[in-house]
Amino acid sequence: MTPYPTLEAEPDDKNLVILQSLICLLREKDILSRADIEDLCATVQARAADHAHDPLPCAAKSAQAAASDIAQIGAYVGHRYGGKHRRTN
Repeated sequence: MTPYPTLEAEPDDKNLVILQSLICLLREKDILSRADIEDLCATVQARAADHAHDPLPCAAKSAQAAASDIAQIGAYVGHRYGGKHRRTN
């Protein structure tokens, strides 16, 4: 019986392609709004900025890369599908 592969063994590109496709699909079906995606971007950026207090531990370098990737995804989805931005109070 082979053990489950670890995340470190998998290429990051496969995970990113899946994430991008899933976010686009959820946006197309109006399950995610543009505001939801902006909230997701803010959450990922906050985790990357305050790595010491992150409740879900990950490597600091990976958190920074994730923040950059999700910002690009958010910009693409916002441009392609539009929608209302989240409200800022």
